[in-house]
Amino acid sequence: MFKISVKKLIWISVIGIALSRLYSVNTQTLFSRPRPAKSYQESLQRIEKLKNLNSRELAPTGQLIFMNHGKKVNEAIVFFHGFTNSPRQFKALGEEFYKLGYNVLIPRLPRHGHKDRMAPDLGYLTAEELKAFCDESVDIARGLGERVTVVGLSMGGVMTGWAAQFRNDVDQAVLIAPNFGTYVAPEIFLKPTINLLLILPDRFVWWNPLEKAQMKGPESAYYGFSARALGEIRRLGWHIQAEGGKHQPSAGAIIIITNANDKAVNRKSIKTVKRNWRSHDPHKIRHYEFPKNLQLGHDLIDPEQPDQKIHLVYPKLLTLITGKEIL
Repeated sequence: MFKISVKKLIWISVIGIALSRLYSVNTQTLFSRPRPAKSYQESLQRIEKLKNLNSRELAPTGQLIFMNHGKKVNEAIVFFHGFTNSPRQFKALGEEFYKLGYNVLIPRLPRHGHKDRMAPDLGYLTAEELKAFCDESVDIARGLGERVTVVGLSMGGVMTGWAAQFRNDVDQAVLIAPNFGTYVAPEIFLKPTINLLLILPDRFVWWNPLEKAQMKGPESAYYGFSARALGEIRRLGWHIQAEGGKHQPSAGAIIIITNANDKAVNRKSIKTVKRNWRSHDPHKIRHYEFPKNLQLGHDLIDPEQPDQKIHLVYPKLLTLITGKEIL
């Protein structure tokens, strides 16, 4: 096995970061190109096309989930699942909104939901692909409800942030633990890190290097992720941060939901996005944080996560998103 000393590794990292700062993060291809559905029937047709996206053999729980009342209703909601997870992550929460009369769309995000949990396709994921998928999902939702709410967790939270910034036909955007940056890493390293992840050869990273394919948790989630795909997610997040500093977000209302016990996201990056948005209209942005003493994990949505506490999380999310106390 190839070995390298810690000292050399540090020097390689320093030089790599220095070189990567010479590159700008390319975001010119990440603006919206909306084509909203003109009817409920058109939305149904476009949902069928989404089902076949990246159609490698899918896991039984990897399919797009659509809960509908057979017609366009007052409220439609779109859920974007997290990095390497699947639509099943939001199924239980989606059912709660369906009971309240919502049409519910939980799409399978690009390169996700496949039966092979070693994630061979993730290395091809691009920010452009995520951007186009956000556009298409919102376009479809316009035919499902008079009002559209978009909700996302982690990577899905970044995608929701993109929709909040660029889609003026999103009535409410709810970012849950959006993963704009790496935990505790100084913001000054965000741009160099994005460039390094995109410049260096791709590599597979285990979520749990000790347990690897034996890791505990959802059976539909991948065992690890592509470093390059992470760079593409960060690139989309960088675009939101940059544009949010210059232009008011387009969504009608935005809720940012964080978790004081979260060890996966960079809190300073979230604060930067929130500060940028509030500089334009402080009344449009709300922020709620689950207290640390609840000891919630980063994925506070998936019922299959170990030590999950959805009995505490779901009622609060329902109240925040609907604006009503749910009994």
